[in-house]
Amino acid sequence: MIQLLDLRGRRPSRAELIGLVPRAQVDVAAASETAARLIDEVRADGEAALLAQAERLDRVRPSAIRVDPADIIAAAEALDPAVRAALDEAVRRVRLASEAQVPPAAVTDLAPGAQVAQRWQPIERVGFYVPGGKAVYPSSVVMNVVPAQVAGVASVALASPPQADFGGAVHPVILGAAGMLGVEEVYAMGGAGAIGAFAYGVPGLGLDPVDLITGPGNVYVAAAKRLVRGVVGIDAEAGPTEILVIADAGADARLVAADLISQAEHDELAAAVLVTDSPALADAVRSELAALAPAASAATRVAAALDGRQSAIVLVDDLAAAADFSNAYGPEHLELQTADPGAALDLIENAGAIFLGADAPVSLGDYLAGSNHVLPTGGQSRFSSGLNATTFLRSQQVIRYDRDGLAGVRAGIRALSDAEQLPAHGDAVDARFPN
Repeated sequence: MIQLLDLRGRRPSRAELIGLVPRAQVDVAAASETAARLIDEVRADGEAALLAQAERLDRVRPSAIRVDPADIIAAAEALDPAVRAALDEAVRRVRLASEAQVPPAAVTDLAPGAQVAQRWQPIERVGFYVPGGKAVYPSSVVMNVVPAQVAGVASVALASPPQADFGGAVHPVILGAAGMLGVEEVYAMGGAGAIGAFAYGVPGLGLDPVDLITGPGNVYVAAAKRLVRGVVGIDAEAGPTEILVIADAGADARLVAADLISQAEHDELAAAVLVTDSPALADAVRSELAALAPAASAATRVAAALDGRQSAIVLVDDLAAAADFSNAYGPEHLELQTADPGAALDLIENAGAIFLGADAPVSLGDYLAGSNHVLPTGGQSRFSSGLNATTFLRSQQVIRYDRDGLAGVRAGIRALSDAEQLPAHGDAVDARFPN
């Protein structure tokens, strides 16, 4: 069962905490050689390589890599009405939240005749990767596509692995979600090969290279994204999902345990962490996990995740120490189940998404909160953000100076260019003032 880490009576430094936090062993670098080979195959042989990889890795050979647009429309029409209604509501909420993320244009007047404007331009073409291994993720279609549409991205393509259970087609619910969002370019391809196809294009499929790749995947997808970064942009190297719950003595142990299990069912390497200053709550949560985990539909996967080195119940002296631990961890999902979640929030610096109170479980964010569930993992929330509308925007500075504005800084440019031994910089300005 889940390990216990007792930090009471200690106040580790930030560096010590970073070393103490439980992490899964996910070596992206170790997967790089395989990922590079798969990418090279696609660059050399295009569609033939993707078909061979599907047959070898997904245990099925698709009848076609590029999905017929008519099949996308048909999949949208065939969606279960309850699923369609839930996706419609998710789209509505994510769209509203994403619209609030778009920065306004701004103009700064620095002096008479001297102006710098900030404008935000959408990335032209984006490739979305939607995994299709241990679970089906139509919600990830929404989370990737909607903020890109809000940002104004003109050209989008979506890839998801071919499914043996559906004759090599993309899972129909994923395809249906793409259809209801108006995505017309979908490919039955997965893993590192799909990332390579997005980055370099596949002329035989009419697949043009993209400028940015977003979406989660396994370690080979993460390795492939690392390899193509610089050729294209990427959102992040997403790893196994993780949840960290900060809870005090007043928290409901059953709800805490249920939330830990909800993320543990994703993957054997999923991280489930509780940080508390209450030994009684820690004991109660362990008991609830022992009772609930065997009854989970993915009981074997849940047990492996909870027993793994990446999951733990952490005992600390107080909520300030809990916040210190969480900030060092930088969780993908952080729940604050305390008497005053707002006060606890004031202590938090690093997290992908933060869920306040017992009635805001991570499951809410996975589907219908309106927030985005494509979030930084593996401690990356300490320096990066989750997917949002600005992911698909580029900030550009537009400089407007008239002659008087340039004259006002002429002497400074001359002084700095000479100091840097780049006198032609100053000469270019002086050439505009021949008299």
